[in-house]
Amino acid sequence: MKPAEEYILQQPEPFKSILLHIQVLLETHFPDIEMKYKWRIPVYYLNGKQLCYLNASHKKGYIDVGFWAKGILEEYETYLVSEGRTVVKSLRYTSIEDINGKILLKVATEVSKHNHKGFWKK
Repeated sequence: MKPAEEYILQQPEPFKSILLHIQVLLETHFPDIEMKYKWRIPVYYLNGKQLCYLNASHKKGYIDVGFWAKGILEEYETYLVSEGRTVVKSLRYTSIEDINGKILLKVATEVSKHNHKGFWKK
């Protein structure tokens, strides 16, 4: 089993169910997406570029879906958390019911249009 898959399957509930749901949404929408294990968390790559990461924050009680999205997601600001971060913005979920699949896929699609430019540039 790959380390990224192992990371997801070893999570306690509700984290595991949330991560599996996000995995199905992303992998169904982006057939060429590849999940790797980097920084001890799953990181999705599309066309060889980082698209997003999945992080279970047990202490804070949420799953963080982080996007390197400096200056490109203004349309989705009401859904995203930046907490003072200038490059990374996140969608956060505490339950499967919190997941708005349409928003997740719209944000991921928007990021995928720009990820060839480098996440540190506007």
